Amino acid sequence: MYIKKILLAILVIGLVVAAFFANFVYKAMLKPNTAFNNETAYIYIPSNASYDEVRNQLEPLLEDIDSFDDLAEQKKYTTNIKAGKYAIKKGMTNNDIINSIRSKNLPIKVSFNNQSTLERLAGRVSKEIEADSVSLINAMHDDAFLVENKFSKATALGMYLPNSYEFFWNTSAEGFRNRMLKEYKRFWTDTRIQKAHDNGLSQDQVITLASIVYEESKQASEQPRIAGVYMNRLRIGMPLQADPTLKFAAYQLPKYQKTVIKRVLNVHKDIESPYNTYKNRGLPPGLIAMPDISAIDAVLNYEKHKYLYFAADAKRYGFHKFAKTLTQHNVNARAYQRYLSSQGINK
Repeated sequence: MYIKKILLAILVIGLVVAAFFANFVYKAMLKPNTAFNNETAYIYIPSNASYDEVRNQLEPLLEDIDSFDDLAEQKKYTTNIKAGKYAIKKGMTNNDIINSIRSKNLPIKVSFNNQSTLERLAGRVSKEIEADSVSLINAMHDDAFLVENKFSKATALGMYLPNSYEFFWNTSAEGFRNRMLKEYKRFWTDTRIQKAHDNGLSQDQVITLASIVYEESKQASEQPRIAGVYMNRLRIGMPLQADPTLKFAAYQLPKYQKTVIKRVLNVHKDIESPYNTYKNRGLPPGLIAMPDISAIDAVLNYEKHKYLYFAADAKRYGFHKFAKTLTQHNVNARAYQRYLSSQGINK
């Protein structure tokens, strides 16, 4: 009789323990534990984050943070934090959430174009990945990296080709820079390198000229013709006389940094700068802005013609009139100058 009572007690205790364990398993692993209404919420876990930092992000998203803590401890997640961007889907269990934030780092799209300096590029990219703008600028300007990869301060921006790229959010500044170098090398196929050589240009010179072409016209259909004008000038030793380079030179000076130059004047042509292509023959030391890939390919595949001049077309915004002679060019240029004056654009 006494033994039966002991066995019964053991059975009852076993059932209680089993019930407790089943309840723990249900609450910790099988019960949905999200507290938001959207289909998906995202958390961003920084590099070297502590469990408390992760917990602080999760707490507003979960109905029962304590049960999550228990399972995270059991699965040793608390001491094995992974940086990145992670999705928490509505209705997920604690087990689902831990599996997600442990191994399902989501890639993000990083897009950039028309950045005129490395500093602006760094500011743009820092809004998308973990690396801040200061670390990005330092990585981009790193002297050892530039020397090793045959870039200068003037040409470094040309390594960053405008496009959309996939990164993990927790990409470091050096990781971003190194990936962009790989993309740059991938872009310069044997075919493109050969075209640059055939045109008598280095890769840096192609991108420098492309930056001028791009600043002259955003019309991809017209860029090869503009590139052809500049190639003709280079070929005969004529100064490029590119207005965008004058603006670039002006913006390096304190008096112009908080202004917008809408009309290039003779005073701008007197600026002492290696980027003043009215005073200096040949290409400037580096690019003046980030060109689209269309402009780079326009230089590589420039239109062969006899035009030496072009002026903005007042009747077709964004397009230009081309001329073979200075006489015809002056007619076109005066027409556009009259248009600017009629619009009250005097500087």
